[in-house]
Amino acid sequence: MQWVALSLSTPSDETPPSSDALAGLATWALQFTPRVATVDEAIVLELESSLRLFGGRKALHERLRQEAPQLGCSTMAWAPNSLAALACARAGVLNGLRQSLPQLLDALPMETLSATTAHRVTLAQLGCRTLGDVRRLPRGGISRRFGKELLAALDQAYGLRPEAHEWIELPTVFRARLELMTRVETAPALLFGARRLLLQLCGWLAARNAGITAFTLHWAHDAMRARDAGEGGMLTIRTAQPMRNVEHLCRLLAEHLAHAELQAPVGDLTLAADEVLPLQERSASLLPDSGSDGESLALVLERVAARLGPERVLRPVLVEDHRAEWAQHWQPAAQPLPRQRVAPPQVPQPSFVLPEPLRLLVRGHRPLYQGPLLLLAGPHRVEGGWWHREDGTASQGSHHVVRDYWVALSEHAGVLWVFQQRLAGDDIAWYLQGWFA
Repeated sequence: MQWVALSLSTPSDETPPSSDALAGLATWALQFTPRVATVDEAIVLELESSLRLFGGRKALHERLRQEAPQLGCSTMAWAPNSLAALACARAGVLNGLRQSLPQLLDALPMETLSATTAHRVTLAQLGCRTLGDVRRLPRGGISRRFGKELLAALDQAYGLRPEAHEWIELPTVFRARLELMTRVETAPALLFGARRLLLQLCGWLAARNAGITAFTLHWAHDAMRARDAGEGGMLTIRTAQPMRNVEHLCRLLAEHLAHAELQAPVGDLTLAADEVLPLQERSASLLPDSGSDGESLALVLERVAARLGPERVLRPVLVEDHRAEWAQHWQPAAQPLPRQRVAPPQVPQPSFVLPEPLRLLVRGHRPLYQGPLLLLAGPHRVEGGWWHREDGTASQGSHHVVRDYWVALSEHAGVLWVFQQRLAGDDIAWYLQGWFA
């Protein structure tokens, strides 16, 4: 597993972060993964399943490094679990994935684990300075003297016990508030704080796969204001089409703030999403979808084949053959497809087929693949190939098959497609042909 901790404060900070700041950071983080939780002064994200979607760990780390500080994040760290990531963030260790978990945590100060807070004086008197010192104490003594909570936290941080989090749910509507650090007297200067709220808004929109066509920025005047100044003001921004580009929204807001006038100094801001619509994403596939740009896939393939050469762009063609290895062949994309209609197979067909069958080990007449296989359905007899010719000559020896196919279940590999080679004398072999999705 790969976890990231984003902390809003450093160990030297005496004031904990506000709940609004934590909620804003968590809302923004939900665009990367639904597994987001709040732990003390930080939020933790489980990103193992999101790495490929965002271009790998390096690309995702770079994006977090650029955007998270704009939301008040001061430190970030990666580790195999959430408590270890938070401990690394508190200790200033950016990458906790480079070494083994015990080696990493043993060297960290014991203050990096929240469960030690109530017992730090006693632990220090026992000579404990690092988490490794605490872990080396007798487990029975830790449980009796400090309670089961400390022992459970140690086990979770070291990966010996599963963690349990209360995941943050994405709010159905967006409304975020930000208290400004200083009183602002000119409208254009509000953009600095408003950008932080817009970044949260775009994260919320990305998590909902939506865009916005209207949002409103509210500002509240300072308590020490003139009587006729009013409690605050507001500015509604509209876009021509749904979007969630933070840079464009900031530029648009800046243009409107340049013409606004504040009646009194402003103390805090509130941003609300008024009109939210589904956003149609552009396809990121290598080849365009049919009709997406007014050009069919066939026309695209013809143009690519003209540039690269007709023999360099191939497409699969189904063949009327019940043998898996020869059920299709590849032909140049520019050639017309055959008009023959291929009947659907009468036996179960896997989603993924190996280029060549893989011979399996057999124990007690039972095939093995990452453990014993349980035969679920079969046999489905496939026989033939004597007609197969290459270069004008028959090749019965290599292409004539006599097989009994089975749908098999592997405890670790899932549902498989295997066959038993028939008429092979005493050597009745088993082969793996493919996997079912």
